Amino acid sequence: MPNFIPANYKQEVFIPLSFEEQLQPGTFEHALHYLIEDRLDLSIFYPRYKNADAGRPAYHPTILLKIILFAYSKGITSSREIQWCCQHNIIFKALACNSVPHFTTIASFVSCKPNDIKTVFEQVLLVCAEQGLLGNELFAIDGCKMPSDAAKTWSGTFKELAEKRDKLKRLIQYHMKKHQQSDQAENEETQVRTQRAQQTIDTLNKAHDKIEKFLADNTPRKGKGKTQKEVKSNITDNESAKMKTSKGTIQGYNGVAAVDKKHQIIIDAQAFG
Repeated sequence: MPNFIPANYKQEVFIPLSFEEQLQPGTFEHALHYLIEDRLDLSIFYPRYKNADAGRPAYHPTILLKIILFAYSKGITSSREIQWCCQHNIIFKALACNSVPHFTTIASFVSCKPNDIKTVFEQVLLVCAEQGLLGNELFAIDGCKMPSDAAKTWSGTFKELAEKRDKLKRLIQYHMKKHQQSDQAENEETQVRTQRAQQTIDTLNKAHDKIEKFLADNTPRKGKGKTQKEVKSNITDNESAKMKTSKGTIQGYNGVAAVDKKHQIIIDAQAFG
């Protein structure tokens, strides 16, 4: 039997490490590092920080943008998973200079300023044009339907939502009546039923108040066609819409991208309901 050097992938070691040497030329991470560090103007993000005179230092936008875009290139979209990668993955550590932003910081950076991200996207396209990567002759447009975090059960026209609110009122009155009847009894089993009834009433009240507030604060959505008929609103995410897919109906968005033919570079992307 040959004698081989043992290899234990579960071992942990302390080694001297240069982060720059982990970003090898010719790799995606090296190109990403160079692009963000030397070619993009990220001052568009600066106004969001209010810690010039007081407060703790913040993570630089270059760090956050590098780890987020590198994670997206690997199919990682969870902020918690990106934080984990910054703790354990050597390439993430190199891009983040061994810092570990909290997942709430990552999520806030992505969601708070969509127009800032759009400006960065435009700068990347200008660099692509400068490098001759865009043909500007033929563009392919395609789309896909993407689910949102909103539930279909909270969708409906204003008339349907009002009917749902009225139904909740009737249910609340019914359970309150049953609750009052249970209060007159004294045995232990009845007390358990009373607690459950109160929990049901509280849940129904929250749902009722949610619909009531939405109807008071919003106006019916109108379609884009000639008839301008009312389309279904959604209480949780009113920009999303119900869509039929091959796997059934979802509550979500239609994502559309335009791609340049020469090097398959996305030049525009939209998501709408």
